[in-house]
Amino acid sequence: MDFNHPDLSVRRQCELLSLSPSSLYYECMGESELNLTLMNEIDEIYTKFPFFGSRKMIVKLGERGFLVNRKRVQRLMRTMGIEAVYCKPKTSRSHSEHKKYPYLLRGLTISRPNQVWAADITYVRISSGFLYLVAIIDWFSRYVLTWKLSNSLDSSFCVSALEEALSKYTWPDIFNTDQGVQFTDSDFIDTLTDTNYIKVSMDGKGRFLDNIFIERLWRSYKYEDVYLKSYQDRIDAAYHTDNYMQLFNQERPHENLDYRTPANVYYA
Repeated sequence: MDFNHPDLSVRRQCELLSLSPSSLYYECMGESELNLTLMNEIDEIYTKFPFFGSRKMIVKLGERGFLVNRKRVQRLMRTMGIEAVYCKPKTSRSHSEHKKYPYLLRGLTISRPNQVWAADITYVRISSGFLYLVAIIDWFSRYVLTWKLSNSLDSSFCVSALEEALSKYTWPDIFNTDQGVQFTDSDFIDTLTDTNYIKVSMDGKGRFLDNIFIERLWRSYKYEDVYLKSYQDRIDAAYHTDNYMQLFNQERPHENLDYRTPANVYYA
């Protein structure tokens, strides 16, 4: 990032790197070296076993040589924005004042691009800490429409990604997310409902299978890039993430797309 660039403003440089401008200046309180190590281990375990809660996470951490109590694991999982995915009792009961929307994709035949978009957030480790990545994909083609990195879990980087997607592509009929506070936040919901066109759909709480295609994106992204390259900082993470998303869209064939790329299918 060049703060004295003669032609590109800081905001424009952030846009080119898909960074939230607020995240550039925000410095969160750092975790200890041990906690960062534990979070990276938890991330790898969770990517492989997204249905593991804190108890099973402790077992797996123990197998890797880390003896840690459940309270710490629970706190770190909350910090990372993850939880075990399984059906829970009374999942229709809201835990905040944010409005929840019904899941609209059950039994729906999705047969064309821009019929359904989906969004989700994942944890991304870097050498000095961690970031959060939001992506918006087209459900039918798996095409990654936009993505943004941030070092905080406020809703602004999600809203920024959504506004960029809406400005670049044909609007979808339905937009699906989980019930995370970033996606139930009024700024995010209002951006969708103000179109007077897009229907809002939300997964059942703890049901990652309701948004399975973006979960598969995270798995591919981490195993094929994050874990192999060990991002150093936000700029490094933005550079490599941009390269991977282009590869994912333009070059990586998908078995479920008859070995075509997401770009082939989306623009067909």
